[in-house]
Amino acid sequence: SLLALKRALPEAKLIGGNSEVGIETKFKHLHYPVMISTAAVPELQQLCLDPATGALVVGGAVTLARLEHFIEMSISEQPQHERTRGLRAILDMLHWFASTQIRNVAALAGNIATASPISDLNPVLMALGASLTLGAAGAAPREVLVREFFKKYRTVDMKPEEMICSVHVPATSKFEFVKSFKQCKRRDDDISIVNACLRVRLSPVADGWRVDEFHSAFGGMAPTTVRATRLESALQGKVWAEASMEAAHAALAEDLPLPENVPGGMAAYRQTLAGSYLLKFYTMVSLELAAERLGGAPDLPPAPAVTARDVSATRSFLSEPHPITSGAQRFSVPSGGLQRSSVSAASGKDHEPTEETERAPVGQPLQHVAALSQCTGEAQYVDDLPSHRDTLHAAFVLSARPHARLVAVNASKAEAVPGVVAFFSAKDIGEKENKWGPALYDEEFFRRDTVTSTGQPIGLVVADTQEAAQRAATLVEVQYEDLGDLVLDIKDAIRTKNFLGKVLTQEDGDVDTALKAPDAVVVEGEIRLGGQEHFYLETCSAHVVPGENDELTIYTSTQTPMKTQKFAASACGIPYSKVVCRMKRMGGGFGGKETRTVIISSAAALAAHRLRRPVRINLDRDVDMWITGTRHPFYGKYRAAAGPDGLLRALDLELYCNAGFSMDLTEPIIGRALFHSDNCYKIPNVRVKGYMCQTNTASNTAFRGFGGPQGLIVAEAWLEHLATELKMRPEEVRAKNLYAFEGDRTHFFQTLERCPVQRMWKELAESSELAARAVGIERFNAENRWRKRGIALLPTKFGISFTAKFMNQAGALVHIYTDGTVLVTHGGTEMGQGLHTKMQQVTARALRIPVEDVHIRETATDTVPNSSPTAASASSDMYGMAILNACEQLNERLQPYLEKAGGNFKSAVHAAFFDRCDLSAHGFYKTPDIGYDWTKPDQERGRPFNYFTYGAACAEVEVDALTGDMRILRADLLMDLGNSLNPAIDVGQIEGAFMQGVGWTMIEETMWGCDEFPWLRPGTCHTRGPGTYKIPSFNDVPIDMRVTLLKDSANPNAIHSSRAVGEPPFFLGASAFFAARAAIAAARADAGLTGHFTVDSPLTPERIRMACGDNIASKFAAKCSRPRPSGFW
Repeated sequence: SLLALKRALPEAKLIGGNSEVGIETKFKHLHYPVMISTAAVPELQQLCLDPATGALVVGGAVTLARLEHFIEMSISEQPQHERTRGLRAILDMLHWFASTQIRNVAALAGNIATASPISDLNPVLMALGASLTLGAAGAAPREVLVREFFKKYRTVDMKPEEMICSVHVPATSKFEFVKSFKQCKRRDDDISIVNACLRVRLSPVADGWRVDEFHSAFGGMAPTTVRATRLESALQGKVWAEASMEAAHAALAEDLPLPENVPGGMAAYRQTLAGSYLLKFYTMVSLELAAERLGGAPDLPPAPAVTARDVSATRSFLSEPHPITSGAQRFSVPSGGLQRSSVSAASGKDHEPTEETERAPVGQPLQHVAALSQCTGEAQYVDDLPSHRDTLHAAFVLSARPHARLVAVNASKAEAVPGVVAFFSAKDIGEKENKWGPALYDEEFFRRDTVTSTGQPIGLVVADTQEAAQRAATLVEVQYEDLGDLVLDIKDAIRTKNFLGKVLTQEDGDVDTALKAPDAVVVEGEIRLGGQEHFYLETCSAHVVPGENDELTIYTSTQTPMKTQKFAASACGIPYSKVVCRMKRMGGGFGGKETRTVIISSAAALAAHRLRRPVRINLDRDVDMWITGTRHPFYGKYRAAAGPDGLLRALDLELYCNAGFSMDLTEPIIGRALFHSDNCYKIPNVRVKGYMCQTNTASNTAFRGFGGPQGLIVAEAWLEHLATELKMRPEEVRAKNLYAFEGDRTHFFQTLERCPVQRMWKELAESSELAARAVGIERFNAENRWRKRGIALLPTKFGISFTAKFMNQAGALVHIYTDGTVLVTHGGTEMGQGLHTKMQQVTARALRIPVEDVHIRETATDTVPNSSPTAASASSDMYGMAILNACEQLNERLQPYLEKAGGNFKSAVHAAFFDRCDLSAHGFYKTPDIGYDWTKPDQERGRPFNYFTYGAACAEVEVDALTGDMRILRADLLMDLGNSLNPAIDVGQIEGAFMQGVGWTMIEETMWGCDEFPWLRPGTCHTRGPGTYKIPSFNDVPIDMRVTLLKDSANPNAIHSSRAVGEPPFFLGASAFFAARAAIAAARADAGLTGHFTVDSPLTPERIRMACGDNIASKFAAKCSRPRPSGFW
C-alpha cells in the first residue's frame, strides 16, 4: 500500500524521522503538501545478519539508534571475528552521527536518500560495497550499488515512484581491513568537515602483503560522496609497504583537488585531512597485520614496520573511549569581612568594616534560588508568558544587501496574506523617533534611505499568528541600488581608513628609546582574534501590552530595563513614565542583551502603541544570530622589547576592532582592551592605540569581558614571541614580570593595591605540579610523533567598574510585610548568574532573618528607575551595597521595636506597623573615587577601576597532529574572589566562564562573506545557527578540572569583602589556546621547524593541523594564496 501511495502521489515526500524535512520547511521555505511516514511499515523494519554470508540487512525505516544497538550486540557476540570489521566502521560513525535525539528517529534510508555530500554513513556504505534495494509499485525490485547511487549534488539514481526498501552491506573477510574517519569542528553533534572510509583486502605473498582490493570513499571533498579512483589504482596489486604510500598520496592529491573558493572553504585543510586519513589507515592496518602474526600465525609474512613513535598515528579521539571526567572545587568559608553602608558607618562612607565575625547566610554555598524550577522547566521566560486577549505577532523584514540605497519597499503582497494586520516601516515613524543608539544616535529602528549591512530592519509585519507574520515578511518586495565598495573586515577598514570616532591612546614612558637600546631583544608581530556569538539559550524576545492613557508594559529578555523603557518611549513619542519594563529572568545574556534587545522591544512597542493591541516578538535563532552582533573581532599589531634577562622593557601596540556598521559600545570596549593590554606584567614603557573599524556587517556589541580578553590575549601573544627569542619558557618570562603585591602602577597610572598575583602564581604552579608535568610532557612528545601535548600557565587581572563614571550607581527597594517576610527589588537583572540569590543572602544577613523569608520577584522600571545595565561584573558590588543601605535604614527604624520584642523580628515588625513606622526603604549606592577622562593628559585621566579581580589557570592539552583534533586533559583554576558571597555560585561562574573562553579561543568561529571567504556572498552572515556555529559541548570539558578560591584575601572595596566574578575568569580559557600552541610547537620541531610562529584565534582543528608543518600539510598549504587559514576579523 505504501508503494501504491507513492505511485499515486509521486511528488509526496517520504519521511522517517522528519529530521531533514523539518529543516527544509523551516529554513529553506520548501512546501510539501503531502508527506507520507514510513515508520509503521513492518516490511521496512527488517534488521538482521544473513546467517550464510554475514551480510547486514537494514530495512528502509530502521532508525539509526536501533541500527547502532544491533551492531553493538552483534560485535559483542563475536568480538574478534573478521566479519565484524565492517560493522565496527559503521559503529564508529554512528557513535558521532548527529545527536541521540536525532538517531532515535532518523532512518538510515532517509540519510542515504538526502545525498548529503558530508553524510557520515555514505562513505562507509560505499567503501564496503553496499547496495540498495529500490521498490516501486508494479515493478520488480531494483538493486543499485551505493557507489553508483549519487549522481550529482543532492541527486540520486531513484525514480519519483521509487523508495529505498532495504540496504545490504556485505561482510568483510579474512585479511580485509576497514576503517572510518571523521573530523569536524566539534566532536559532539557536528557535521563532518571531511569524512572517509578506507577498505583494503590483502593476501600474503613472498615479499610481504599484496593489495588485492582497495576501496575508498570520501565525504566533504566534492558535491557528492566520491571514490578516489586514482588512489585505488595506485595501490591495486602493489605490496603493502611504505614505498607504495608515496605514490598513493600523490594519487590521492590528484583525486581530490579543491580550489580555494570551494564551498565551505578550508581547501588546504580538507586535502590535508584526506592525506592524513590515508597515513592513519596505513599505520592501523600494518599494526593489525603484525597482531595477526603474533596472535598465532607465525607463518604469515612480517607486517610493514611501524616505529614506536609512529604508533600514535593510529589513535583517534573519535574511536577512543572518553575518559570519565572528574572535578574538584576547593574553597573556604571565612569569618568576618562584613561591612557597613554609609547609613550606619561612623565615617559616613560605604565599605566601613564591622567587628562582627558571623557572616551567614552571606558566604554560604547556597543553591541558586531558581535552580530547581529551571531544571524542571517550570521557570517562565518571555515566550512562556500567556498571550493577552487579541495578541498579535510580529516579524521583521530585514535587509538583504550589505550597502545599498533603498529604492522602494512594497508590502502589498504581504498585506494580502490572511491574518496580516499591519506593516510598519520608516515612513510610519518620525525621523527623530526613528533614531537610537546606546552612545551615539547613529542607528535607525527602520532603515529609511540606505542599508549598511545585511540584517538591518526595514519593516515589521504584524499578524494574528507568528506563522502568518513570518510568511508575509518574506513577501515584502525591496528594491535596492548597490552603493560603492564594501568594507567587510578590519583589513578593508585599514585600507580605506574607515574608522569610527577618535583613536584612543595611552602612553607611559619612552617607548622609542627603550626599543632602540643596543641590548634589547625586540620582536614584532601580529595576531588576529575572531568574534564570538553569545548563543544564549533564550533568543531575544519581547511582549508589549498597551494600557490606558498611552501606557505600555514591556515584558522582555534584556540586561537593560532602562534603555528598553527609554527607547520604546522615544519610538512611540510618549513620556518615559508611561512605559514600564518588567524583567523576571533571562535565559542567558553574556552582554548580548545589554543594548541590541532594544531593536526588538522598541519595534514591538511601536506596533502595540499604534494598534492598541498586545504585540509579541520571539526571534528565531537564525535571525537572532544574524542581527544582534557578536564579540568584536580584533587585530593586534605589536613591537615588544625585553632585556637579555627576560625583564620587559617596552610595548608598542596597535589594536583594531571590527565595530560593524555602528558605534554601539565599541568605544568603551576598545578602551577596556587597552586597559588590559598589560595583563599582569610590569612594563616600564608603553604606548597603546585603539582603532574602531566601521564595516558593512552587523554592529558588534558587549560580550563577557567587554574587550578585556582581547587585550589580554594579545599581551600573551607578544610575551610568548619574546620568550621564543629569549630561548626561555613562556612561564619563566611571565613569572619574572608579574606585578608586585603593593606599589606597582599600570600604564594607565592606577596604583595596584594588595595585588596577589605573585602569590597566586606560586601556589598554582605548585598545586598544578607544573614543573613535573612539563617534564612528563617533553617525554611524551619525544615518544609520540603524531600526538603532542602542551601545558601553559597564565595569570589574569580584570578591572571592576564601568569605565563610564555615571553608570556606577545603583538603587534598591526593600519592603517588609507584616508577616515578617521581605520583598526586595533592585536594578540588576537575573540571567542565570545567581545575582538574586546573592542579594537575598545580603538582605537576610543585614536584617538578621532566614534567607527563605526574602523574595525577589522581578526587575522593573516602576520600582527601581534609571538602572544601569547588568554588566561589567559590578552588579553584586553595586546592588549589594544599595540593598545594604536600604536594610540599614530599616534596621535603624526597627531598633526600638526589636529591643522590646527581645530580638524577635516578626514581633518587632508587627509592633512597628501598628506604631505607623515606615517599613519600606529605598537604598542607593555610587562607586567612590573612580572616573577616567580620555581627553586629559595620561597622568591626569583618573582612576578607571574600583579594584581588580585576579586569577590564574594551568591547562594541559593533547592534540592529534594529523587531524588537528584537541582534548583538554586537565585544567587547574585559581581565582581570588576575596570573601565570596556564595562560593557555590562563584565556582559555577568560574567553570562556565572558563569553558566559554575555551569556546572563543579554540572552537567558535563567526563567518561573514568577505575576501577571506570567497565562497560566500559578500556581506552575508554564514554562521546563523547551530549547524554552522559550534559552542563547546560536554565532550570538550577538561577530563580533570580543579577550581580553587584563594584564601585570606579580603577585598575592602566591595560588598562584604568579596570580589566580582562574572567576567574575570573568562580569559583563563585562553590557557588551552597557549597549551595547544605549545603542542603545535612540538609537532613543528619534529618537522624541522623551529622559532616563532603565529596562530590566530580561534585555534580550530584546521589551524592546529595546518600549523603543524609536516610534509602532508605543507604540500597543500604551499598552494594557498594566504599564509594562514582564513578567518573573519
